[in-house]
Amino acid sequence: VQLQASGGGLVLAGGSLRLSCSTSGRSLSNYAMGWFRQAPGSEREFVGAIDWSGGQTFYRDSAKGRFTVSRDNAKNLVYLQLNSLRPDDTAVYYCAVDTRLRSWPPDFVYWGQGTLVTVSS
Repeated sequence: VQLQASGGGLVLAGGSLRLSCSTSGRSLSNYAMGWFRQAPGSEREFVGAIDWSGGQTFYRDSAKGRFTVSRDNAKNLVYLQLNSLRPDDTAVYYCAVDTRLRSWPPDFVYWGQGTLVTVSS
C-alpha cells in the first residue's frame, strides 16, 4: 500500500488547512484510516482516525474540537481538516491504514509519505 499525504504548508496561528490522503492502485473504502504527526525531535503521535464507513471517529485530546477526519470513499480520499491551528501543531503529518477488512478499533500498520504543516505565531 502506498499512501501519500498532501495539503500541508505554512499558516498563521488560528488558521486552517485541509490535508488529503490518497493511494495509488488500491481502494481504501473498506479500511479504517488514521492520521499521525511527528514534530522535530519528537515521537510520532496519533491524531485521529475514522472507520471504513465514516461513521466512527476518535481523536487525541488536543485535537478534539479543532481537527476533523473525514473520508470520501467514492473519490478514494481521506481528509484531515485542521482548524484553530497553534504553533505546537507544527509537524509532518502522515496518513495510515489498517489493512484488516472493515475492522474497528483500528490497528495501523502502514504509513505513507507525510506532508509538512508549519504554524507560525
